[in-house]
Amino acid sequence: MKKLLCCLLLALGPAAVFAAATVIPPPPQIPANGYILVDHHSGRVLAEQRADERMEPASITKVMTAYIVFEALRDKRLALTDKVKVSEYAWRTGGAVTDGSTSFLELGSEVPVEDLIKGMIVQSGNDATIVLAEKIGGTEGGFVTIMNEYARRLGMENTRFANSWGNPAPDHYTTARDLATLASALIREFPEYYKWYSLREFTWNKHRQYNRNGLLGRDPSVDGIKTGYTSSARFCLMTSAERNGMRLISVVL
Repeated sequence: MKKLLCCLLLALGPAAVFAAATVIPPPPQIPANGYILVDHHSGRVLAEQRADERMEPASITKVMTAYIVFEALRDKRLALTDKVKVSEYAWRTGGAVTDGSTSFLELGSEVPVEDLIKGMIVQSGNDATIVLAEKIGGTEGGFVTIMNEYARRLGMENTRFANSWGNPAPDHYTTARDLATLASALIREFPEYYKWYSLREFTWNKHRQYNRNGLLGRDPSVDGIKTGYTSSARFCLMTSAERNGMRLISVVL
């Protein structure tokens, strides 16, 4: 019987022999509400836990904002050198009054798009994010409509956005699987802008701002993407790493 099995495997080819000899470990049990680990190039899911359950994304929301900004740059509807005025709504809502994560933008100042993007990505500045949203959507509400349309186009079936920066709301939710879809699209479509997600620090208005993704300093293969936190969502992390030609994307909520 054993000899017959060996002959059968050899007839099927080397891949079958390798598969038979390889023991795949079970996925890890981690203290999270949900997570997913995906091979970026093939789309294969390597591990998951409650990956389709709706949860709060916190500041990982800003990855969708960035995706839309990057498309506007690619289509030349926006330029990195364009200067955008900081509205009172962006200034107040983005941290000056609410004590949220801020890029220290001054009310009424005009800030280049490139610096707003860095403030949104590195510092996770709510103010920088809202300024960009208003620039593209006219108002943040107008931009949220665009966000939900893009989510539909990308196939993010269990996602709904209520704001551009991740403020908790009953109609603001997504899933680990949907966020992995977004991350993969961002990396695939905008490699020239994805580089900003590995930026370790950024200085604006005399404030040095450090990237909150601690994995960037612990593993050289990690090159992004985004952290998030609110008291209700708790800690969230969207990560990507590339090693020996293989890129993995993970989302932990």
